[in-house]
Amino acid sequence: MVAQNVGALIVMDHDKFAGMFTERDYARKVILKGKASRDTLVREIMSEHPVVVTPDTTIDQCMALMTEKYIRHLPVMDKQQLVGLVSIGDIVKCMIDEQKCIIEDLEHYITGHHE
Repeated sequence: MVAQNVGALIVMDHDKFAGMFTERDYARKVILKGKASRDTLVREIMSEHPVVVTPDTTIDQCMALMTEKYIRHLPVMDKQQLVGLVSIGDIVKCMIDEQKCIIEDLEHYITGHHE
């Protein structure tokens, strides 16, 4: 995780989504309990039933879930199939891009450069 600069990993059991393994799982279930990393299996400490969203979930809904549940990653499920992962970084980038567009539109409106 450190080498790839990621805070969470999707855990698969063959082709089936099995859960998530996060930095928080590692910190709370390995480090704080005094376990050794080399002797601990991912299945022992992963989150088996993480909060998930669908492709139809809005950015605002994702942000609300992340805030309410204190999580930074949301697996995206379409029926029983994992189709992606949304991170808090993805949400922030989307919000910034949206605000830039609004600001540009307002600047064009104010200066009279309507399209």
